Amino acid sequence: MRVTRNGRSRQKDVDFYDLISNANFYPIIVNIKHPESDSFQDKLRFLNKPFFHYVLICITGLIVYSNTFDAPFQWDEQTFLLDNPIVKDLHYFLEPSSAQGLQYYNALRSRYIGYLSFAINYKIHGIHVPGYHILNICIHLLNALLVYSIVTLSFRTPFLIHSQLKKHSAEIALFSALCFVSHPVQTEAVTYIFQRLASLVTLFYLFSIVMYIKARLESQKQTKARFSTLVLTYHFLSIVSAVLAMKTKENAFTLPVVAALYELFFFKGYVKQRLLHLIPLLLTLFIIPLTFIGIDKPVGEIISQIQDPAPIGFQGIPRGDYLFTQIRVIVTYIRLLFLPINQNLVYDYPHYHSFLKPGVLLSFLLLLSIIGSGCYLLFRSRLNSDLRLISFGIFWFFITLSVESSIIPLPMVIDEYRVYLPSVGMFVALISGIFLIIEKFRDEKIRTFLAPSLFILLVVFSVAAYERNSLWGSSISLWEDVVKKSPKDARGHYNLGNAYKAQGLFDKAIEQYRITQSLMSVYAEAYNNLGVAYDAKGFFDMAIDQYQMALNLKPDLVEAHNNLGKAYWFKGLFDMAITQCQIAVNLKPDLVEAHNNLGNAYASKGLFDMAITQYQIAVNLKPDYIDAHFNLGITYLKNGAKDMARREFEFVLKIKPDDYEAQKVLSRITE
Repeated sequence: MRVTRNGRSRQKDVDFYDLISNANFYPIIVNIKHPESDSFQDKLRFLNKPFFHYVLICITGLIVYSNTFDAPFQWDEQTFLLDNPIVKDLHYFLEPSSAQGLQYYNALRSRYIGYLSFAINYKIHGIHVPGYHILNICIHLLNALLVYSIVTLSFRTPFLIHSQLKKHSAEIALFSALCFVSHPVQTEAVTYIFQRLASLVTLFYLFSIVMYIKARLESQKQTKARFSTLVLTYHFLSIVSAVLAMKTKENAFTLPVVAALYELFFFKGYVKQRLLHLIPLLLTLFIIPLTFIGIDKPVGEIISQIQDPAPIGFQGIPRGDYLFTQIRVIVTYIRLLFLPINQNLVYDYPHYHSFLKPGVLLSFLLLLSIIGSGCYLLFRSRLNSDLRLISFGIFWFFITLSVESSIIPLPMVIDEYRVYLPSVGMFVALISGIFLIIEKFRDEKIRTFLAPSLFILLVVFSVAAYERNSLWGSSISLWEDVVKKSPKDARGHYNLGNAYKAQGLFDKAIEQYRITQSLMSVYAEAYNNLGVAYDAKGFFDMAIDQYQMALNLKPDLVEAHNNLGKAYWFKGLFDMAITQCQIAVNLKPDLVEAHNNLGNAYASKGLFDMAITQYQIAVNLKPDYIDAHFNLGITYLKNGAKDMARREFEFVLKIKPDDYEAQKVLSRITE
């Protein structure tokens, strides 16, 4: 390439890859037109600054998730978040023992920090979703920056500080973080609000590892044997973050193991000295097992947080079968990382019952070869330390996945959010391998091809993630996608029916509930919701039949008792309505709709004082429940208490100024 400087011409060997290396590959972004001076390289040096990399990572993440801020609460978030008493009241986090009688007390014990984050969100934003999504996205961006930090810090460790890839450390860190922040498989852990647990545990996990690395790097600068204040501070932050991780989600159990592995891979020193650094972190291994003591539930149910999974469509699976199935599932996770197509919220994944099944056996051989490659690369790294980072990334992937993909049966055998933390290792290994190829082969065609290919890959990932996120913008679009990909899975049809029902599309909802019943005849909630759809269309007798079938399958289904009582009330069967609503409030005293319906039944029988009591309970439980306020006002009128009635109707109009019925009644009172 011919360049000119100070009017003199000279020959200089500069090829495309040299520009990429020196300018951090940004000639692809910047319009380069054969620079006329060497100052061109100087002008691009700012692109090699970490701050610019941080900005690029954050901008990429914001673009990918820019269409998620208004995505509604989905699936089980109504149960786990909006109807969860420990989320709605911060008091339970200040005095956890007061939650002993609550259904979610075990969740508070095992995932205290995760649920605390939801409780703070609820305290600030209530049911308005943008605040929840903003926090989820911020956590995701911080995780990407921590991935960047782990890679850059790794190249300062004794084994990599003089490696050939050291000069590409910034590029490897940047591309690893960009892959992490833009990959479509991460969308479930970020856009699905409740799966913040997966991204939040990753935040504490990565921060703990970063602080541990900093402590070890700083300790190697010390000339004295004792730890300096700075080293102790880094260790303290690492341990605190590890504890927070373990109180967020159970897969943090692997954190001390990964830290020990990192120590083995990248640091040197006497065994005693290295153990002094590791032992405090290793002691955190006892946190999760000690948390499980006293919880009278299977470990898999604790980890999944699903209450009584069988009646809502989750199938139990023996440990051996779960292990065989996970061998196939892990291969699916790897395929999704390299080829993210046919993503799904609910997979209709087959269960495998024999190790000798061709799919299981071949998958096992593939996984064994990958793990074997990691071992081989570690062995070869004695001569070529560049291989060490690739090997570590492979081990990171399998170790961090082990809690959810081993022998502990979870109700759902596959979930995309489970690969969120393990993907860090895979991306680091992949990007390190690509740059090792670039460094090893001096063939211009190979080097020129690989660098731009990374950009194309990132663009494809970003577009795919953006499109995947668009499905989360509507419950109907999300569950239609599930039904399309898993047509024989009852959960997809059931939740699509719920989505249609919420939008008033009752005929479509009825169709989906019927399909659900044909696929799973013991799905009590499907019968109950089919009854609600019939109820909405005025088919009360058909609705009553569905509620009764739901109660035959699940006698303690409180919603079915409440809905049955309401249907009886519509038919004028007030005594039967009172019986069902009383059962509902006994089963769930904080179910405001049941208290309101019980009040209606009492009022219809002329038992106004008893009705007023139920309405008051309802408004105390939910102060902005305007139906109960309206009914309370009507009952006060019938009981001759006009002033108290006026107060209730004024409250209704304060919340809903265009409520015609309240306006009409209030005008009559004030005449």
